[in-house]
Amino acid sequence: MPEVRSPRPGRGHFLVRLLMLLSLSFAFAMQPAAAQSILRDAETEALFHEMSKPLIEAAGLSPDNVQVVLIHDGSINAFVAGGQVVYVHSGLIAAAESANEVQGVIAHELGHITGGHVLRFNEGVKMATGIMILSMVLGAAALAAGSGDAGMGIIAAGQQAAMGKFLAFTRTQESSADQAGASFLTKAGISGKGSLSFFKKLQNQEFRYAIPQEDSYARTHPLTGERIQALEQVYHSDPAWEKPSDPALEARFQRVKAKLAGFVDDPKRTLALYPETNKTVPARYARAYAWHKTAFPEKALAEVDSLLKTQPNDPYFLELRGQVLLESGRPEEALESLRQAVRYAPNEPLISSLLGHALIATEKPDNFIEAKSVLKAAIGRDNSNPFAWYQLGIVYDREGDHGRAALATAERYNLENQPRLALANAEQALQSIPTGSSDWIRAQDIAMVSRTAVETEKRKGSDGVR
Repeated sequence: MPEVRSPRPGRGHFLVRLLMLLSLSFAFAMQPAAAQSILRDAETEALFHEMSKPLIEAAGLSPDNVQVVLIHDGSINAFVAGGQVVYVHSGLIAAAESANEVQGVIAHELGHITGGHVLRFNEGVKMATGIMILSMVLGAAALAAGSGDAGMGIIAAGQQAAMGKFLAFTRTQESSADQAGASFLTKAGISGKGSLSFFKKLQNQEFRYAIPQEDSYARTHPLTGERIQALEQVYHSDPAWEKPSDPALEARFQRVKAKLAGFVDDPKRTLALYPETNKTVPARYARAYAWHKTAFPEKALAEVDSLLKTQPNDPYFLELRGQVLLESGRPEEALESLRQAVRYAPNEPLISSLLGHALIATEKPDNFIEAKSVLKAAIGRDNSNPFAWYQLGIVYDREGDHGRAALATAERYNLENQPRLALANAEQALQSIPTGSSDWIRAQDIAMVSRTAVETEKRKGSDGVR
């Protein structure tokens, strides 16, 4: 009777780990924003809205339902991760030379949204996983029969084929988004020159890092050169090809790009990019942020005041002046600038939230009435701002309304995805707020959602214990 050979110890674990690694690689691709922070700025969000509105409408979507969100990440990237939200990295804004280039990127991402590519992601995973599982079954059979090398070869080939199938799926999605984005630019009457120039930037970066250009088989995206070639044929025949970009929009983009550099970059780098000999509006704007970050408030204020001399009613310059004063420990002095900023931009809840913060920071009881009014108006326009809820909670607490203070805190933690803290504060609010009132119902909703999230976390934790 021939000897029956068992697989070597560890082979079963190897097969399981191999499948887990494949699954985890797909899961990781679906969660690119999980550990990244969102940057919120009233001027930037207003610019994104104006830049993207004609493209969103050309895509057959509603501008009220689509968001373009800025992510604090130095890499040159943009993505969608579910819903109708386009995430743009700060590094992409830094690399772009024009608003038109960013419009080309947004158009491409809208192509992913209209194509339902995030929702269809599981199709690619399912096809790849099917190949992988089949190869594992066949490989395991070969291993059990004693053909170790053959079994491992089958598994390795299956892994390669599965990944190849998945990568081909994502390349198809990228090409589809390229073509859809081009059609949105055309329909909106926006030139594709920016789209092509940005692709050429990406290609130059690939050349610089010696990324192979011969074969796209092992890539999630088609070769950049292939994408440029395909898009050139579309854009060069477009009536909007020679249409210049809106000068006012481009000027606003340069302002936003400069203030972003001042906010996220090391001040030394900002001051090198925008030296004091450069007297343009973007340069002075960037330096104001750089001086503020390095704790030179008077230099920051001098830059802002020079901007206000030419544009005294600019709400974003007034907002920055108020911010510098507030964060330098001079909240009382910040109030006039911030009140003016709110007056000239009444529909900007982020500016209103900053005014509410300054009013509270004065520690004067008379200012709390105004702070409450300002913050409630800000939340009425944008209830997804944790900072505004935090400030409103302070006002309620000072008034002795501990139930609504707890509700505001629950709102804040709910937005920050901290269900345990949200649940604790929502339950506290339920004990103090009149039963059946709208605030009581809202506290109940947060409690229910947070409790479910906490229980889910507990189950995941217990499932992970072996």
